[in-house]
Amino acid sequence: MTLHLSDYEGGKKYSGDYEDDLEALQERLAHIQVAHIVQRKRAVVMFEGWDAAGKGGIIKRLCAEWDPRNFEVFPIKAPTQDEQDHHFLWRFWQKLPACGNIAVFDRSWYGRVLVERVEGYASKAEWKQGFDEINAFEAQQAKSGTTIVKLFVHVTQKEQDKRLEDRLESPWKRWKTGIDDYRNRERRAEYLEAMHDMFKRTDTKVAPWTIIDGNDKKAGRIAALTMIAKALEANVDMTPPPLDPEIEKVARKALGK
Repeated sequence: MTLHLSDYEGGKKYSGDYEDDLEALQERLAHIQVAHIVQRKRAVVMFEGWDAAGKGGIIKRLCAEWDPRNFEVFPIKAPTQDEQDHHFLWRFWQKLPACGNIAVFDRSWYGRVLVERVEGYASKAEWKQGFDEINAFEAQQAKSGTTIVKLFVHVTQKEQDKRLEDRLESPWKRWKTGIDDYRNRERRAEYLEAMHDMFKRTDTKVAPWTIIDGNDKKAGRIAALTMIAKALEANVDMTPPPLDPEIEKVARKALGK
């Protein structure tokens, strides 16, 4: 299926009971994390999207009920000099999850075919080769048993501008914005071309893309968490772990039960 961002711009308001539905999803996600821990399964949940699209808000709610010992969020920024001295995937290999863990990426290796392409940090030969390298990288992870979930959070230019303005006007949100937000905004057409190339070349069977309409924050959060839960559940047995008989015996004796 060909993915087009223009198909995800409805911004329809969430019609359900947001707080109740969010709580139910977070409980479901908590159980999913336990299943990954006890079965020693690995997963990567990766987010791409526009500045101010709502990635951070989704991640905050995704991890709200997770045990911090078994997940990590990686906010991906410009590579350091040491990272630039290696292959572009080198820094991501070091962040891949161990058995029983879930890694969450706020931006990712797709920087090679997005910002590095548009801003000229990678040559045309480098970013074109990047598609095959990324597909091979993700295929390796999937083959080794890692579940890969890829989301792109989309907002229209109008909605993005509204949120960027809110960051300027709200004192406790100003830290979120910078010059890059506005430089990227001016090159939206180039980014759109790069994004559609990315979907076309990297929407694979083992690591498909899901686009989230983020124009309504609540609807976007529920859609994203629902999709993540479904994708993670598909690759892990959700049967509750049994109680160890020896632990039960000791515990009941200690508790007088």
